[in-house]
Amino acid sequence: DAGSFLAKTYGSILILVKRNFDKFMQSQVQAIEETKAPKKPKCGVFPFIKKFEQFAKQAESVFKISSSRRTDIDRWYVVLLRSMFDTINRLSDTHHKSPPEMVRLENYHYLHDVLCTLKIACLENEKKEAKQRYNEALKDYVARYFGRPLEKLNMFFEGVQLKVAQGVKEEEVSYQMAFSKQELRKVINTCSLKDIKKGLEEMYRKVEKHTCETDSTLVQVIWRSMQEEFLSQHKAINDMIERCYPDANITLSFTVADVLSVFSDIAQSH
Repeated sequence: DAGSFLAKTYGSILILVKRNFDKFMQSQVQAIEETKAPKKPKCGVFPFIKKFEQFAKQAESVFKISSSRRTDIDRWYVVLLRSMFDTINRLSDTHHKSPPEMVRLENYHYLHDVLCTLKIACLENEKKEAKQRYNEALKDYVARYFGRPLEKLNMFFEGVQLKVAQGVKEEEVSYQMAFSKQELRKVINTCSLKDIKKGLEEMYRKVEKHTCETDSTLVQVIWRSMQEEFLSQHKAINDMIERCYPDANITLSFTVADVLSVFSDIAQSH
């Protein structure tokens, strides 16, 4: 009868549409997997991430109206994200002009923002993973490029820690000639706030040079992370001075407030 005919026709069309949809989605995955690193000096955000952003926005407007086929798009969303994760990591090691940490950082930062905006329930785990990967890339970038601006002080106290590990009491370290109060004061005098500011300004320019989109919030995120790392090193050195030179009345020539002011001034001047 007519009803049976229409049902069969509808069923056949549905199968055909689903087959074509799966074929289309598989081609999207393949395109991501076959992406090659761009040859331009700065890698930036990969096109497939921005393409996914546009696709997901359009798909959500469709599937929010017709939720009966929601499982189909949700399944492919996850497949796309897994493919993007793998490709970002692969391309970060093949783009020889951008630091691999920055390639991962920029792309996971952008991808995480996209997932936060889209608010797709089935991608909650992928959103968390994107944030984790982004944080790891940020940590790796800061560790590699920020280094230790208080290098001489850090080296001095590494020597102090070595003596303590060898059995010298912390409060008796200053009796060691190489780690006397006079030697510590000499090292402190070589670490002026002016020189530190100069080094930090060079570092800020390097961050801007590495990032593709300097007007993005990413530069400020990196700068804030570098500030936290500097303050962490500053605190560690101060703690060592208090423990190993308790009555020497020795302090660093600059305070936490000085450091915060320098970081703020540099950020505002760019």
